[in-house]
Amino acid sequence: MAKFDTIIRGGTVVDGTGLPKFEGDIGIRDGKIAAIDGLRSSTAEKVIDAEGLIVAPGVIDAHTHYDAQLFWDPYCTISGWHGVTSVVIGNCGFGFAPCRPEDRDRSMLSMTRNEQIGLEAMQQGMPWDWTTFGEFLDSVNRTPKGVNVLSFAPLSPFIIYAMGSYAEAKKRRPNEKELKEICRLLDEAMEAGACGWSVQRMGEHSIQPDFDGTPMVTDIMTDEEGYAFARVLKERGEGTIQLTYAPSGDKNAEDFFDLPAVEYWVEKLAEYSGRPVLHNTLLAIDGKPDVHRHAIEWLEQCHKNGLNVFGHADTNRNFQQFNFETWNGFDIAPAWKAGLMGSPAERLANLRNPEIRAKMLADKPWLASIEGIGLKIERIEVLATGGYPALDEYVGKNLGQIGAEQGRDPLEVMLDLAVESELKVTLRTPIVHTPNAAYIAELLRCGYALPGISDGGAHMKFFVGGGYSTDLLTWMVRDTGLLSLEEAHHYLSALPARVNGFKDRGTLIEGQAADIIVYDLAGLKQVPEGLFETRNDLPGGDWRRVRWAEGYHYTIVNGQITFKDGVATDAHPGKLLRHGRA
Repeated sequence: MAKFDTIIRGGTVVDGTGLPKFEGDIGIRDGKIAAIDGLRSSTAEKVIDAEGLIVAPGVIDAHTHYDAQLFWDPYCTISGWHGVTSVVIGNCGFGFAPCRPEDRDRSMLSMTRNEQIGLEAMQQGMPWDWTTFGEFLDSVNRTPKGVNVLSFAPLSPFIIYAMGSYAEAKKRRPNEKELKEICRLLDEAMEAGACGWSVQRMGEHSIQPDFDGTPMVTDIMTDEEGYAFARVLKERGEGTIQLTYAPSGDKNAEDFFDLPAVEYWVEKLAEYSGRPVLHNTLLAIDGKPDVHRHAIEWLEQCHKNGLNVFGHADTNRNFQQFNFETWNGFDIAPAWKAGLMGSPAERLANLRNPEIRAKMLADKPWLASIEGIGLKIERIEVLATGGYPALDEYVGKNLGQIGAEQGRDPLEVMLDLAVESELKVTLRTPIVHTPNAAYIAELLRCGYALPGISDGGAHMKFFVGGGYSTDLLTWMVRDTGLLSLEEAHHYLSALPARVNGFKDRGTLIEGQAADIIVYDLAGLKQVPEGLFETRNDLPGGDWRRVRWAEGYHYTIVNGQITFKDGVATDAHPGKLLRHGRA
């Protein structure tokens, strides 16, 4: 009679491989899946009754920015609340290593606007017991974790470190000697356990700028620099490239999303590296089928040409909920980026300045690109007035309705509400990108697109993307039936494992790590519905927006239960995955 640590009995097993689901048992021993089925006479220290429930691989969240948060939040929430058992950090070229002690504050400051992570939270919550990237991984390894962690080598800190200072890296590109040093550091990072390297390249008008509004170090990197870094992976024969890339126009947004330029560089990186390249971001926009179908044709052609290119799709029905004290959601528009710069007092002074206000209202060509992907400004709704009763009449109305009543442009209404509430009015956008369910199913079924994007740990003052897994399962599987359970769990776990270099996770087969979720599909939902909750649970008492989930009965990481009915168990079985392995 076989003895196991845990047996999950009688569940509907969806193994992540894409094969049909089946009723069966799973036996767990020493953190691994030891047996599937044939367990009727077996015993275990713990038996989980999964009758009527789905048993599936833990979700792999491939795009997060928990590089700081993991040091004070072992479960990497929001993601950990939504069935995620492994996260990938170091995305977009952003991170905290390598970093000299004298650059630590500047390193943290660079994350305060583009990823909107609080400076005080980072200062209080990060141990900073590293200089090199390898030492950073050692620190992550020592930190108690409720999820597994895999890390890219983010290019920005590598460039700064090799060039000697932020000041040098900001004013020029690396010379030949420095470029070789960056390549050496990347090779060293790969040796230490990185899964590849990542970059954001958004040009002079970066929509994710540094704290002072200037481009990030990698935003203005050259094609050739990328090719040099790609060759590091080619020589090693391992690793993945993750990139967020959009050329920017000098005068307006017409060529911001210049697809031919994006596709050329992505393809060349795949060619020079010989490795998978994960491109952000793919969209499936209601009423614009050519957008996702072009992406499908491009990805298919890449693979026909031997280029291992994948896309990360924004499949999440999400919105922004914000006030003007912290929001930077219109950073694509230069005048809005400048107007909403600095402290709340500085921002308020800017919005009261007639010249600055006029420039912001004149920035419509840039904002048109946002509206073009579904964020309709006139549909932004007033949620709360922040304690200003004179504005209460506007609660529940959108900017378009208020503008029509007053004969004014919705943008004018928006700026006036901000000033009259001293930046405290809370607004909510419609669902960003206006996703179309049928289009999303079509995009994912091409086989080269990952669902998401989480951005967990980032933009936490106005955005909550870590619930994308729950949204996919409820919307695309349960409510519309456009994806099967088998498809959804392949896309949520096995595919991101393959693309990002996880070696023994993403499917429920014997010998794999026991990262498992047990949930009730009928009862699954995000909470609160239609809103975010504000919690003061960051170091120093700082706040963030959150949404958690109901319906996940068990989340299991490396064989141990980390959440039971949505409540953390205080178990910390998560591991640092060097080279994709524990």
